[in-house]
Order: sequence, then C-alpha cells, then structure tokens
Amino acid sequence: MTRTEENLPRLLILDDEAGILSSLRRALRREGYEILTFERVEDALREIELRPVDAILTDHKMPGMSGMQFLKSAAELRPNAARLLITGWPEAIPPSEIAELGIRALITKPWDDAKLKATLRAVLSEP
Repeated sequence: MTRTEENLPRLLILDDEAGILSSLRRALRREGYEILTFERVEDALREIELRPVDAILTDHKMPGMSGMQFLKSAAELRPNAARLLITGWPEAIPPSEIAELGIRALITKPWDDAKLKATLRAVLSEP
C-alpha cells in the first residue's frame, strides 16, 4: 500500500527566516509528513483557513506578529491542530501562556533533529 500526500499528516511550519525553514524541511523530509512552509504570517493563516493541518510549528519572534499571537489565531481556525513553538529564548515565554494556548511542545533553537522528530511523532500520536 502506497501512502499519498492526501493521507500524510500535514505539518505547517512558519518562520520568518528562509534558512531555518530550509533546515527544518530538510530535517523532517523523510518523516512521512506533508510539509507546508511559510515565511509570512498572513500566508500561513490563509493556508490554515483553506485546508486543515495536523500540526503547526512556529517561530516565536517574528516581525508583525509573535508566534504566540499566531498560534492563538491558528487555534481559533483549527482547534484540533497540535501547536508547537520554536524559539531561541524559551525563558522569555511564561509557562502560563504556553498552557493557556495549549502548546504541546516548546522546542529550543538550536534544535536537535532527533529530539524534534521524536517530539513531533509523540505530539501527532496523541488523541
């Protein structure tokens, strides 16, 4: 049985740095996800409006809208999508905000590919 993109878990990644997006895509390309990458918040929100996603991984510090603000908007559009935040400044994010937004994982930059993959597998296997 061959898997098609239609039944792969859909992972949306948002980061304002093209190099980070490229690195994340490269790290996850063989993990069995349909990977959608965006540099602009507006484009990512438009995609979420149009198609469901299973998981959202976003950077925290971006111009115009923080990752926390983006995840809040995304949760309103796709409440069942797993939400993950990637940041170089994890200590700047209050744990209460993480819990309030239902963020399932906080990933620190620089990330470890193996830990990132394991985290995504765990998050996507949760009911």
